[in-house]
Amino acid sequence: MKRLIFLLTLILILTGCKNKSSFSIKGVIKGESKNYIYLYKVDVNTPVFLDSAKINRRGSFHFKISTTEPDIYQLGFSTSDFITLLAGPGEKINLMFEGKNLFENYIVEGSDGSEKIKILDLALNQTKRKLDSLTALYSTISKDPDFAIKGPLLDTEYTNLIKEQRKKNIEFIISNTRSLASIKALYQMINAETYVLYEPRDLQYYKIVTDSLTRYYPESKQVQALERNFKNELGRMYTTNLQEITRDMPEAELDPDLLDTNGKRIRLSSLRGKYVLLTFWTAASRESILENHQLKEYYKLYNKKGFEIYQISLDQNEAEWKAGVRFDELPWISTREDDPSNPKNAILFNVKSLPTNYLFDKQGVIIASNLHGKALQLKLEQLFNR
Repeated sequence: MKRLIFLLTLILILTGCKNKSSFSIKGVIKGESKNYIYLYKVDVNTPVFLDSAKINRRGSFHFKISTTEPDIYQLGFSTSDFITLLAGPGEKINLMFEGKNLFENYIVEGSDGSEKIKILDLALNQTKRKLDSLTALYSTISKDPDFAIKGPLLDTEYTNLIKEQRKKNIEFIISNTRSLASIKALYQMINAETYVLYEPRDLQYYKIVTDSLTRYYPESKQVQALERNFKNELGRMYTTNLQEITRDMPEAELDPDLLDTNGKRIRLSSLRGKYVLLTFWTAASRESILENHQLKEYYKLYNKKGFEIYQISLDQNEAEWKAGVRFDELPWISTREDDPSNPKNAILFNVKSLPTNYLFDKQGVIIASNLHGKALQLKLEQLFNR
């Protein structure tokens, strides 16, 4: 008897382990005459065909998919008629479709992530329908004698709908920072040109989601792509801020005097007698990091011949700047703006994008600017190998 109980327990454990490495989808489509339905796995932002299922006479279909972690899927008949699922190991998803199109009226059970995705999609679709109605009405009354009064009212209503949708997405993100569904909330779009999260300060929500999901799903392609995109957007934000700040600034002495990673203040002019490359960067900029790897090669070749690099970081977070320097083992002089929110040196040097650099001769005179890659390599060869 004890042996039987042991065997039954073992079977249950093994069955449970097996279930944890896959999920199933069972669905019923009312009134549908199509023969097959298709499942795609979303690889970052590209749907990749995964499987198809035959729809029987009762409108039923079934999938069983192997997986080891939650991921995003598309289930449907075409690129315009599908629903999005967030499915994970062990889930048994039940679907019921009753609308003309799959996404119009369906019920999902057995998958918390898929239910969250449905909430997001339905809310956005409702907002889009209201916006389309307002657009049509606006066009209708454009020749109305009272358009001068009615037009601005419709404009205000249109704007308020967009603001309300943004608020809904933010509330969703704050409540679901551990769910991959929050990625969808970040990237939903009102139309082909407008994201729901459209304000520059919304970048903070990208950071919140990125920090949370990289902790819980470090191997997820969706999360890795989110992290890369966040860093790129952060770099663009720095660039935009610099462009706004640099307008109409007076001339001043171009001689940075900043603290390095050891807390020692170093003035650029103290390096007279050497050829010096002054570079501006941020650890959040992928382009800056890639250029640093190139600069390490040039530094190794020419440092003992009289070449130095004086690098200024625009990173807001001091710890992240120092970590970036240590991680990439940057061998040159690494400094940071005293106040990155008001980057005086970047302003004085009219930095409008990152990375940016200036090459100084031995007397401290600028002899070139924004030399990157092959162009910088040729210039250094000309200076040191002539």
